[in-house]
This record gives sequence, structure tokens and C-alpha cells, in this order.
Amino acid sequence: MKAAEVMSPRVITILPDATIKDAARMMLQHGISGFPVVDAAGTLVGIVTEGDFLRRTETGTERQRPRWFKFVLGPGRGANEYVHSHARKIQDIMTPEVITVGEATPLQDVVSIMERRRIKRIPVMSSGKIVGIISRANLVQALARLAEEASPTHPDDETARQQILAELNKQSWVPRASLNVIVRGGVAELWGVIYDERQRGAIRVAAENVPGISRVVDHLVYVEPISGMGGIALPPLRTV
Repeated sequence: MKAAEVMSPRVITILPDATIKDAARMMLQHGISGFPVVDAAGTLVGIVTEGDFLRRTETGTERQRPRWFKFVLGPGRGANEYVHSHARKIQDIMTPEVITVGEATPLQDVVSIMERRRIKRIPVMSSGKIVGIISRANLVQALARLAEEASPTHPDDETARQQILAELNKQSWVPRASLNVIVRGGVAELWGVIYDERQRGAIRVAAENVPGISRVVDHLVYVEPISGMGGIALPPLRTV
């Protein structure tokens, strides 16, 4: 999927000379936690989020640093924090460097950017103008839509079993020597020994993700591993 397929085309923006009060009211009115800042020509000049309102003099939450710490930081840092907590205009508290993507940006790249940069929304640009915005909510909506559109297949039991075993064979954490899977009527039964309880949930998930599996029955037995015993190479799961 591309960015254009999941973005919200209706973008709420604000002018840089708007007041902090205006921005707060807009966030409450539209139920959003941030929006792009554009100039009179519609050019993107920054972004403002609810995080920019956390340290404000009106609420008594501006940063209170010890005098010695202010000395270490230097006058510039203190001046910047003062502006952020006392300014009345959006242009003084917004983030001017905005991370953006294009309409054709793959969704995987969008998610990667959001994770790496630790941001919650990304404006989508075309010819230098904002044409949409992607938030985490848009990603959840896309997931829900794909889940609805996916046409489930119903392979026979043996095909489902082979798919489960094939998936487990690809994982290095699977206890291959002892694990077995039996599928009857779309119900997958898991048998064998595990040496870490976290393996139980992972094996269950692998089985649940196979088309045609309606339920997973867990018969796995946990055995505490012997301290100091080294790992051994295990053969692949048998698929016959």
C-alpha cells in the first residue's frame, strides 16, 4: 500500500501567527492532537502538537531547573525554554523542521519513519503542498480495512497442517525435536515439550495465522531446562 491510500485527505492546518489559545481550541474542537502549520500561500512551515503545550506558564508547568543546571546548559537553552512556555504565537513554539512523505511512499517506509523518529503523524506532500496526513489512527484503519477485504481460504486439514509446520520450521526458537501438530476439522492440536513459556504463545500464534484454522488446542508441556546444558542442532519438523 502507498501513503495516498491510507492518508486523511482533509487536513486541519493553522497559520503561524495564530495564538496558542486558538490552537488549543482547534485541537479540542476537531479531536486531534496536532496539525501542520502553513503560511498564507499554503506552504508548510512547521508542525505543532499537544506536546508543545505541556510546559506552559498558564498551567504552572514550565520547567523549573536549579541555577547550577541552568549555568551548565547555557543561556541559549534557558531562553529557548522561556519562549516555549511564555510565547503567545504558534510560530514561536512549533517545530519548523517537518518530516514529510510523498503520495507514492510505501506504507512500510511510513511506519519505519514514524518508529525511527518517534512521531505520531506525517504530512503527505505533492508539488510542495500538503495533500493529506497520516496518523497512527490511519494505520489502524488501514489494517481493519485490509482484514475485512481479505478473502479467507479454507484449505483441507492436511494442507493447513503442512502450512503450520512450514512456518514453525523457519523459526530458530521452535523445539523441533519434540513438537507435533495435528489438525482435525480446522482445529489445530499442539503436542510436544517446550523449555520456555514464551514459546507456547508464539507457537499458538503461528497456528492461528494459518487460513482454515478455527481453533488451537494447546497440549504443550513445559519442562524446565537443565542448567548449563548447551543447545543442540535440531532436525526440521517432519511434514509427512
